Amino acid sequence: MGGFGTPAKLLVSALAIAWAGSAFGGLFDDEEARKAILDLRQKVETLRSEFDQKLADEVRRSSEEALQLRRSLADLQNQLEAQRSELAKLRGQDEQLLRDLAELQRRQKDIAQGFDDRIRRFEPAKVAVDGREFLADLGEKRDFEAAMQIFRKGEFAGSQVSLVDFLNRYPNSGYRPSALFWLGNAQYALKDYKNAVTNFRSLIALAPDHLRVPESMLAIANCLLELKDTKAARKMLEDLVAAHGSTEAAGAAKDRLSRFK
Repeated sequence: MGGFGTPAKLLVSALAIAWAGSAFGGLFDDEEARKAILDLRQKVETLRSEFDQKLADEVRRSSEEALQLRRSLADLQNQLEAQRSELAKLRGQDEQLLRDLAELQRRQKDIAQGFDDRIRRFEPAKVAVDGREFLADLGEKRDFEAAMQIFRKGEFAGSQVSLVDFLNRYPNSGYRPSALFWLGNAQYALKDYKNAVTNFRSLIALAPDHLRVPESMLAIANCLLELKDTKAARKMLEDLVAAHGSTEAAGAAKDRLSRFK
């Protein structure tokens, strides 16, 4: 046998070689596919790892931002609470200031009122007595009313003293005509007719248009009658009727004159 053998063997050998080549080629294709799959898996793992890292980083960043936001909100809340507290404090201070201001204004008003009251004690005030209006000091008014209070009690001796003192202390008083009239009446009650006549005449001379003039003229006539000076008393009654005929005192004078006839 020479060469590669018989034709039959050659065919078998060729078929074996062909099968071996075909099997080798198939083996090569599986390796490529496996390698491709491995590469793909590697890429997928790499992508997954990168995604997981990015996701973890994003979660961490979000957590940090959320924590920072919570801190910022907490700081803002604290600031708001502090501002509310400060505002409440300022409101309390404002309310206290308003109360202090009101108290100060009240005190100023009281002081001003007290000052005005003290000033009024020294400032003349308008008074009206026996149809006349005039200015009188507070002390002047007080002393006259005190003397009159004594007179009204029927304490004529005491009222005489008080009225004489008043006339000496206030020689230019608007009360003077009235004080002379009541002093004359007190003296008439004490049967001091001469001094009573003097004071009644002083009233008539000082204020001839005074409301008490007709009564003073009638009182003078009564005093003169007590002093037994009938002529002078009758003359005074006639003058009263002539000058003040429409007054009650003139009516009483007419009645007295009728008794002289």
